Amino acid sequence: MSEKHILATRPGKEVYREGDRVVKSFDPAVFPKSDILNEALNQARVEDTGLHIPKLLDVTLDGERYTIVSEFIEGKTLAQLWAENPEKEEEYLNLFVDLQLEIQSKRNPLLNKIKDKMNRKIDETDLDPNTRYDLHARLNGMPKRVKVCHGDFNPSNIIITPDGTPYVLDWSHVTQGNGSADAARTYLLFSLEGRDELAKKYLQLYSKKSGTALQYIQKWMPIVAASQSVKGNAEEREFLMKWVDVVEWV
Repeated sequence: MSEKHILATRPGKEVYREGDRVVKSFDPAVFPKSDILNEALNQARVEDTGLHIPKLLDVTLDGERYTIVSEFIEGKTLAQLWAENPEKEEEYLNLFVDLQLEIQSKRNPLLNKIKDKMNRKIDETDLDPNTRYDLHARLNGMPKRVKVCHGDFNPSNIIITPDGTPYVLDWSHVTQGNGSADAARTYLLFSLEGRDELAKKYLQLYSKKSGTALQYIQKWMPIVAASQSVKGNAEEREFLMKWVDVVEWV
């Protein structure tokens, strides 16, 4: 058996490499079987779109822990390259947005709908009934779209191979729906990291390349912030609630 190399650890989750495979191992006390199998199914469905993603190889039961096994992609994350070459920010940001738009150009009608997921998440918040009602009304009034939306699109989830091919990782949150919701999520991720200037540049570039008005993307911010606040830690939740509590939503 190949030596085990830990790549990442998260609450209830461990990711490690064994040879040419990457194994994601889940704690059953944190992740129910249905969530793990759904993540594997999501990855397989995205693989069907033809995007460059790690191939799903297996889903196994290792003792009491379910594992998702995928092919290992050699290379560096876009986040690593960005940190090592800050002078290439414009180049990397253009690549980043182009990749997101390539993902959103794909379709898979079997993916869960983003509106269904967000409506459920809003119901799970401890927001007052009036705010939840307003958020549901805004969400349900948004135009229906069927674009593939990554759900956690950030530079750490992109691997650039030695020959320059980008691969996108971690499809556990993928849905189909409105691409502007996914852009709003990425904007908030940059903002949560305190990278406000980069978040602004990203949003402007996404708006320009996608032909989408900034104001329209911003209308998604309170909805996305509310839906993401359910799983955030106390600090993240406080930040996201500031977006939810904006009195005059643009």
